[in-house]
Parts: sequence; C-alpha cells; structure tokens
Amino acid sequence: MTSSPPSRRQLLAAGGGGLLTAFAGCLNTIEDLTGLRNAEPPPPADGFEFETPLEGLDSPWGLAFLPEGQELLITELGGTMQIGTLESGDLEEIDGVPDVDGAGQGGLMDVELHPDYPDEPWVYLTYVSTNDEGESTTCLGRGEFDPDGPALEGFEELHAVEPYIDNNSDEFAAGHFGSRVIFDNDGFVYVTTGDRQSKDFSEDHISQDTDSEHGATLRLEADGSVPDDNPFVDDDDVLDAIFTYGHRNVQGMTVHPETGDLWQSEHGEQDGDELNVLEAGGNYGWPIAHTGCTYDTDDPVGEEPQDLDDVVDPVYYWECNTGGFPPAGMTFYDGDAFPEWEGDLFVGNLAGEYLGRFTVDGTDVSEEESLLADEGWRIRDVVVAPDTGYLYVAVDAGNAPIVRIHPE
Repeated sequence: MTSSPPSRRQLLAAGGGGLLTAFAGCLNTIEDLTGLRNAEPPPPADGFEFETPLEGLDSPWGLAFLPEGQELLITELGGTMQIGTLESGDLEEIDGVPDVDGAGQGGLMDVELHPDYPDEPWVYLTYVSTNDEGESTTCLGRGEFDPDGPALEGFEELHAVEPYIDNNSDEFAAGHFGSRVIFDNDGFVYVTTGDRQSKDFSEDHISQDTDSEHGATLRLEADGSVPDDNPFVDDDDVLDAIFTYGHRNVQGMTVHPETGDLWQSEHGEQDGDELNVLEAGGNYGWPIAHTGCTYDTDDPVGEEPQDLDDVVDPVYYWECNTGGFPPAGMTFYDGDAFPEWEGDLFVGNLAGEYLGRFTVDGTDVSEEESLLADEGWRIRDVVVAPDTGYLYVAVDAGNAPIVRIHPE
C-alpha cells in the first residue's frame, strides 16, 4: 500500500529540523507534492545571453510594447512613464500621466495598450489615487497616446476601486494595491486589486467582503463600464465589477495563448505564493484558505484550499517553510527566438531575484529553470517582443535597467 504524503500541518508540526524526518518511509518524494520547493532557485537555464539596452530607470513597474516592437512603454512607480527606443537606448518621458499617490507601495503601476491599437489609440494605466479625505485606492484610467508628443491626451479615470481606504487606519495600510491590467481575447479589460495589508484573517477579511472591490479581479468593458454578463451582475450581495475575489495581492496576470484562460501570480503571507487560473465568480480563498503561515511563525493562516469546496484551488503553490516565490509580472512565451520555450510560463521573482521558467500542460505546472539568478535583480515584469521574440525584463530598483534576453 502506498503511503500518503504528510499534510502541510503535519510538516509544520514536525518543525524545520523534522521536515525530512516527516518524509521518511514515504514512497512519494518531495517533487511529487505541488508547491513544495526550497528557497534555492531551480537549475539555471542555458542557451541565452542578455544585455541591458535601456538603463537609468527608477523602479520600473509595467512594460508594454508598441506594435512594431522597437519602442517600449515603461511605467515607473514614482509616477512617470517613459518611452524607450531599443536601438538607440534613448528614454523620453511621456506627458499627460495622472498624478499618483506614492505612499507605501503605491504609485504608477501597470500599462497596457488597447488590443486594437493604433486604430484605438488608448493606453491604459493602473495607479493609486487619493480622494478629498486623503483616502487612497487603486484606479484604472486611459488616455490617447500621441507618439509625437510623446503624450497621453485626454487622460480619464475609468474606475476607482470601492471603497477608498485610510492608509493609517487600525486595519489597513498603504500596501497591497495589486495591480495588473490586461485584455482578454474578447476585448474585456481585467484589473487586479490587493487586500491593503489587512491582518484580519477571519471570514470578515476585506478580500471575502463582496461589498468591496479590494482583493479581487475586476472585469470591465474597454470604456470602464460593467459588462452585462459579469458573474455577479444579478446578485445584490456582490459588486457588479467583481469577476473573482478572495485574493491577497495579485501582481502578475497573462492570457494563455491557446486556451485564452487568464492566469495570475499572487503573493502569499509567509510563503503561500500561488499561480492561479481564473474561473468566473470564483473565490480564491484568501485568507480562509491558504498554504502559507503568518509571518515569523509556523501557524497556518487558513484551511487547506483543497479542504474547502467553495474555493478555487491554486494550480501551483509554495507552502510555508519552502522559501516561497514572491511573484510579480508573468507571460507565456509565444515567440520564435526560443522554440524550445514555446508555451512555457515565465514569472518574475522579487525576493528570490530571478526569472522562473515553468512548463505548463493544461493546469499541470512544473518549475524547470531559473534565468538571471546570479545578477541580484528583483524581477518586476517580463514581456515578449512582438518582432524578435526576445524576452524583456524590468528590474525593480533605482537606476535600473531593462534586460533583453536573446539566444546565444
């Protein structure tokens, strides 16, 4: 009879020194358990080289290529957006960007082009804004991009996440704002929000409160209105813009090139980091279901996700005491430069300081290799160039580069 692998709580009860002892006698190895990884990066990838065609950026956060692939829009957390010309290495600041609240983890975050750009010349931004009372929230806005300016013209706020929150309240802080923005294949726009660092880990947590849009994924029309077929439009107990809820802090989102599914990377509490596939109306469990622990303890935050029928399980996760994978931007590889990587998922690792490559078969995920692991770079975002298929990576630092990864 095959032995069952120990549960997460059995492992934690065994303590750090007893981790391997807890596995003794089990036929299942540590690699068989999704999410169980140590803090070391996976083996390094080979067959590539890299350089830094753009340098001198201040905390770059989001990347978006213009269609021909020679110019890159780059948001900087402090509130500026640059257009970088890859051939010359020139950077030019773009006018018309909204004022942002840079307190804590706030500022100017993600950038995305309308899927019909340049016929629809809209550039979308997520950012943190304040109201007249000094409360803050994540916002989605757009402006028409004039490359000759360069400028965003007629910038307008499309959606402010409800409700605005006092950064200095007893429960919340100026952190966990999300926020990624992306279009799906049907032209709907999705925005991620965070839980504003709430430490109320009960069922009353803001991510489980559907009267709030925090700790959620929002689904909107391109003009910011709510689609008629959103999963909760006929439910008076849930705000209409919510597509999924029960998230802690999603800072990566991408569309699978074959299935059209939306994938996300989400920060856990202590470890507990996750990769998720979105299901309309799904509750992703935070904090009532979680694989991480409260900081500086071995105390699980919530129940095992698979033990609760009404939450969506992650497709990949890092449990407490595994070292975690604090994830940021992510993309599926669909270029021509690295045919061996076709369909693989690349995810930026912040504290671990590398770019992770994952193989994906349906929802079976395996972390295979690390890139840039010896450079000491926090990886904030990653995109694929539309012309060359090279990977471009944003490094989260002051005076930071944009890194180009290409074949040897």
